Amino acid sequence: MTNYKTVFFTLGILQIILGIFMLIPIIAQFFYNEIDSSFLSASIVTIIFGTLFFLSNLDHDKKLNLQQAFLVTALSWLSIAIFSSLPFIFSDTNFSITNAFFESMSGITTTGSTIISNLESMPKGILLWRAILQWLGGIGIIVMAITLMPIMNVGGMQLFKISNNDTSEKILPKSKEIALRLIFIYLILTLFCAVSYKILGMNIFDSLTHAMTTIATGGFSNYNDSIGFFNSISIEISAMVFIILGSLPFIVYIKFLNGNKKIFLNDIQIRTFIKIILISIVLLAIYLALSQSNSFNLRSIFFNVISILTGTGYVNAQFDNWGGFPIVLFLLLMFIGGCAGSTTCGIKIFRIQILYSFISNQLKKIIYPKGVFILKYDQNPVDNKFISSVISFIYLYFMIFFAITALLSLTGLDFITAISGAATSISNVGPGLGSIIGPNGNFSSLPDISKWILTLGMILGRLELFAILVLFLPSFWRN
Repeated sequence: MTNYKTVFFTLGILQIILGIFMLIPIIAQFFYNEIDSSFLSASIVTIIFGTLFFLSNLDHDKKLNLQQAFLVTALSWLSIAIFSSLPFIFSDTNFSITNAFFESMSGITTTGSTIISNLESMPKGILLWRAILQWLGGIGIIVMAITLMPIMNVGGMQLFKISNNDTSEKILPKSKEIALRLIFIYLILTLFCAVSYKILGMNIFDSLTHAMTTIATGGFSNYNDSIGFFNSISIEISAMVFIILGSLPFIVYIKFLNGNKKIFLNDIQIRTFIKIILISIVLLAIYLALSQSNSFNLRSIFFNVISILTGTGYVNAQFDNWGGFPIVLFLLLMFIGGCAGSTTCGIKIFRIQILYSFISNQLKKIIYPKGVFILKYDQNPVDNKFISSVISFIYLYFMIFFAITALLSLTGLDFITAISGAATSISNVGPGLGSIIGPNGNFSSLPDISKWILTLGMILGRLELFAILVLFLPSFWRN
């Protein structure tokens, strides 16, 4: 166990930080006269456990090897989800353990699925805590994707190593510096988003909570009608702008601040991301204009395409009533997701790009058997290790998706609910399709076993599959 002191020391720090954040909703409780002991009790329990982990592992070696990187990643998200559920359990809102853990996992993974059927009646402290969870999950996934995932060689993320010469031990000091910059950028974007919402008509509480879930592309709202509750085109435009800003690779913000003023125009992921948004909007607009003119609403088309592609999950219309083609398109967008190194979900743009280039090269080899074709990404050669990593990730992604769909079907869910529930969990999107978990529905009526299956899908999708699955290989634990 000595080899894992750094892991438990890190977990202790994270739990102490989480416990401190639990004190923030108490301010909302005082302000709205909803005082109870739920957050204080949860904070004390979390900080005590965190302090025990911290103090008992002070003699750690301050290094993190590859094996420990996988372990700390998985245990961090799992432990945070467990302790984050305590405020729900201790509250007077009658959350069961299953529902509390589901809501907590949905929040910290920025999925945005909820079991709360009447958000308007929820205490403000609970609503604020849901937003804080997504905000923490958003910055957590950014830092992890840019600092840990590349050295863990998960699903091709090694393409985004800070430095090709850095080992897992050497990268930590530089990772801390990068993480601090990322947190600063994340805070500034959140502040600008909150101010924008306030200027455009939201009250202070709504502007703060929605800003946190917008930048995190999480999608938790304080209202059953989501962002559509405000019925404001200016608020929706602001939401789209900040959702897109949260969906860009955060490393480009650092490069921009370092003097690369054209990075947003030159980044290959960003260009493809924008193209996918525009193509999807055009296809959906043409379909609805020709087949369902009564459903044609360019405002709703723009908003829901951006929200679903990025995994945010805000809605302003019941898009599952638009017909068969939009349902298929939105399922496809759920799988694609946003850019690597952002708060978004899904397979990620760069993997789609590499897969497209790989297939294109294979076709060229069939046509020109003697030709030599080198696969490149952003003008840089990509070796077979990267290609196999990306292809195996995409293959495993869909295998797990089908497995979750089958398991949900066995629990008694209908086909649309099962397949969209599986997609929304592994892609961390939020709303599903159909009358039960559709845009204006929720997950409260699902059987408990279905909710546990969905929470498994959430953490698998958020941690890029391999970061969890590798822990179950016996060879992983051998020195």
